[in-house]
Amino acid sequence: MTIPAPTIDELRSHATTLGLVIDDADLPAYQALIEPNLEAYCALDVIEDEILTPRYPRGPARRPEPDENPFNAWAAMVEVKGAADGPLTGRTVVLKDNICLAGVPLLNGTRSFDGFLPSSDATVVTRLLDAGATITGKAHCEFISGSGGSHTGAWGPVRNPHRPTHMAGGSSSGCAVVVATGEADMAIGGDQGGSIRMPASFSGIVGMKPTHGLVPYTGIAPVDPTMDHAGPMTATVADNALLLAAIAGADGLDPRQRQPVVGDYLAGIADGVAGLRIGIVGEGFGLPVSEPDVDATVHAAADALAALGAIVEEVSVPMHASGAAVWLPITAEGALRTLVHGHGLPTLARGFYPIDLLDRLAQWPDLAAEMPANCIMVLLMGEHMNRRHHGRYYAKAQNLLRRATAAYDAALSRYDLLVMPTTPMKATPLPPDDAPIDLIVQRAYEPLANTAIFDATGHPALSLPCGFSDGLPVGLMMVGRHFEEAVIYRAAHALEAHLALDLRPGSPR
Repeated sequence: MTIPAPTIDELRSHATTLGLVIDDADLPAYQALIEPNLEAYCALDVIEDEILTPRYPRGPARRPEPDENPFNAWAAMVEVKGAADGPLTGRTVVLKDNICLAGVPLLNGTRSFDGFLPSSDATVVTRLLDAGATITGKAHCEFISGSGGSHTGAWGPVRNPHRPTHMAGGSSSGCAVVVATGEADMAIGGDQGGSIRMPASFSGIVGMKPTHGLVPYTGIAPVDPTMDHAGPMTATVADNALLLAAIAGADGLDPRQRQPVVGDYLAGIADGVAGLRIGIVGEGFGLPVSEPDVDATVHAAADALAALGAIVEEVSVPMHASGAAVWLPITAEGALRTLVHGHGLPTLARGFYPIDLLDRLAQWPDLAAEMPANCIMVLLMGEHMNRRHHGRYYAKAQNLLRRATAAYDAALSRYDLLVMPTTPMKATPLPPDDAPIDLIVQRAYEPLANTAIFDATGHPALSLPCGFSDGLPVGLMMVGRHFEEAVIYRAAHALEAHLALDLRPGSPR
């Protein structure tokens, strides 16, 4: 394939974009110098690309009929059967619709992705199938995974199964609903600001954001590589641990992974909490957006942990109150560079990059035309700060991230786990179709107050249903030391058994 050399007008435009001062008389010389170097690109173009070749056959995917999709949780239905034997044999799994499943549409919460069929299977897909799972479809997610609510997907709002007029939480909104309603046994979600844990909290399921890099993100649409997490969403703690065991570990392709330590998540899960030291983080309660009944329900669950034999104490982590100051610049400017300027290509290290997904993300004008207000606001802010301050606040936030991580590590040197509400509130009402911009943005970001900072620090964090108030679930979040997911599962399993909640939507409260 011939790659044309840039025209003189194109070079002049490129120079302006780069801030280069070039005399027009010199532009033909640069043009002549560039042209022979394009031969390397031409040679690269004719070499067959690498893909993550699917190893398991699959039938055609289809959009569900409305009567099959009452909460608008499904994006596509398909059947991909895995190995005949394995720890997930007999289990059905749904994928957040930003995960590549070859031959099955990937929408990422947008309409402009309609018709895009990835060529590769994400690493987590191959691991699920190798473990014997059956993948039954893709679940709706928020527009480019950009909201903690469930109201910004281009295919309509995802509805809470406990109260359909309310949010299911986001951005892994459909995953939470499909698991909560029992339409799938398990799901794989994604989390950059709480997008596994917030829908788990609002919809009443178990959601784990593992330690950053424990689960390979290869083949999943990114937001910022320092924040990108994938993890399990399930109805029970034991299933969550089982699913994490199937997908965790290095794949040699994801540059986010630096020698992840895989644990045995099921071995001590039934050992109880006797002797565990648990710190109740005071800064996670009584926030301006907190609901008193949520705070009270989480405190009652902490008392239950104490009654089960844990040592439960109040602890202060002052840095928690400044979490947004660390997380927001990294997310806003990181998403801008990764999605808008990099088209999903995080040039941080060697790895596998699905070119077909990059090509689709490069069609930015199509995405921009349908973008919801919350994403517009974040990208405008990120572009302003990047142009005005050339990335200094992104860099400073990354520098201060070490201080924030150290603050939680210090608390976790005295306690085995930290506890607080997952979301400061229960599920909020879905905004009306004619909602003003400020309400759309508020509903997208108000649930993130406790969850987002742990995407930045990379600590593992799990949301567990710990009660109901006004018929809606309340989520408790447990945070542990890096790569100590097994300790979280041990405490969560004990609390789950003690509370014995009936989490089925519509069951008596």
